[in-house]
Amino acid sequence: MSITAQAKRLAPLATPSGLGEEATRDLSAALTVLLADVFALYLKTKNFHWHVSGPHFTEYHLLLDRQADEIFAMTDPIAERARKLGGTTLRSIGQIARLSRVLDNDADYVEPQDMLAELRDDNGDLATRLRALHELCEEHRDVVTASLIENWLDETEGRRWFLFETGRKG
Repeated sequence: MSITAQAKRLAPLATPSGLGEEATRDLSAALTVLLADVFALYLKTKNFHWHVSGPHFTEYHLLLDRQADEIFAMTDPIAERARKLGGTTLRSIGQIARLSRVLDNDADYVEPQDMLAELRDDNGDLATRLRALHELCEEHRDVVTASLIENWLDETEGRRWFLFETGRKG
């Protein structure tokens, strides 16, 4: 039975990708969880940017602002890739809270060195998750998403490196 043009137009967000139903399901779901992590890491980075204090205020404040901008720049490409694959993605703050694996830090005060260490570890966790998603892309022969992930991974490793070096006692 063939699907008519009208039925395709009325189908709820069923963008054809050519990768198949299983790839669409697996990859768009993984990208949605990644997106939740990225939004949570963005907000956590901005939280620390807003609340950092001490003798290295300017340096840390500017570093965290640049890193937050880089993280936020990932969000739209992640969501759009999930849609291009034929899936859906985040719809609410509540969904971000349910899906994200990034731990909140709601403390009234966090030492600047602890901020750097926490974000260093969060970026390390994100790098691990990006590598796992890259493997899923390889499994489904999705070279486009894999290529995007390689760039995001490089940026994430760069952030982790800066946080590590900035947080070292010298």
